[in-house]
Amino acid sequence: MDRKDQQPAAPRAPANRTVVLGVLAATAAVLLVQAASGTSSRLVLLLVFLPALMAGLGTIAQTVAVSVWVTAVVVLHSLVVPPGDLSARLGTLVGVVAAEAAVIGLCARRVRRERQLSRMRQSAVALQRQLLRPLPVTTPDVRLDGLYRPVEEDAMVGGDLYDVAETPHGTRVLVGDVQGKGLPAIGTGFAVLSAFREAAFREARLPAVADALEAAVERHNAYAVQSGEQERFVTATVLCVGGPDGNGTGNGNGTGNGTGEGARTGEGDGSATEVRAVNCGHLSPYLLHADGRVEPVPLDAGIPLGLAALAAPGEPRPVRRFALPGDGVLVLLTDGITEAQDASGTFYPVEQGLADLAATPADALPEALDRRARRWSGGHSRDDVTVLALRPAP
Repeated sequence: MDRKDQQPAAPRAPANRTVVLGVLAATAAVLLVQAASGTSSRLVLLLVFLPALMAGLGTIAQTVAVSVWVTAVVVLHSLVVPPGDLSARLGTLVGVVAAEAAVIGLCARRVRRERQLSRMRQSAVALQRQLLRPLPVTTPDVRLDGLYRPVEEDAMVGGDLYDVAETPHGTRVLVGDVQGKGLPAIGTGFAVLSAFREAAFREARLPAVADALEAAVERHNAYAVQSGEQERFVTATVLCVGGPDGNGTGNGNGTGNGTGEGARTGEGDGSATEVRAVNCGHLSPYLLHADGRVEPVPLDAGIPLGLAALAAPGEPRPVRRFALPGDGVLVLLTDGITEAQDASGTFYPVEQGLADLAATPADALPEALDRRARRWSGGHSRDDVTVLALRPAP
């Protein structure tokens, strides 16, 4: 995952040594200019900008120390080169002290807000760790690398979702996209992920896993209606690599009848790994061959999760099989990539982009594809981005 367990770094205050050297250098420069000017101008008062600068960069203690230093320099300079009368001298001193007190107060407010933001970021990191499994993941069946980037810069979770489960039935992989984007879609995504983590172990057949996800979305939508929130649907693909073959009747020659664990979409060579997939309205994956060929995997479009009422009653979700070559990479993605548009409104050509990246190692492929899509769109993201690169385990 692009952000795996990465906590955004809080701004660091400058080192005390740097602050001391900088303040001394600035003080010396102002006093030298004041002396060289030969005028009665009070250039020394320019030093009051030092605490203001420190209030935006440093700690409260550093800001207080610089304020005390500047006040002391101004007072000593007033004693050595006094203003015309006592009232002017007192006015200067009161003005400097008031300014430094205000600066210290602003610094304290800034530090307090930064601490609050840091706690919020820590909570976001903890939430991300619960929702999204850090990548890469290696199981006895597959190696999964990937990238996850919410469209909202300061968010760590959004409307895309994925998960990997090593189960007695094989390694099961989920990738999906909740209707909508960003923070409002998190609740539906969490419901789907929770259901997948249970059903992936409990259900022997892949369509039963998809049915469990459908039920989870329906329950979540029912709660959403009660609380006045928007109902949502989810596009998703559920895959299984390895494990028992299930109880299907596909005959393996490209003409299976699609019941049970479904028909094959193609034959692989002896080193190929069989992948079974149930598609619920999500984007079909791409198969990247070692020779640079890019092949879209033809999966049934399927009905998105939460919209099963639109399907024919009793109609099971079909399972499709296809071969993953030992040196091939299966690329799963969301529409944050496919819907990247250039200035003319042309969508990013994913197949061509993958073909251009054929020589890129699988662990670097997701980030490379995302960079190309962002460059295509001029850096303007329209949706959350998830790219997974799945290959047989070494």
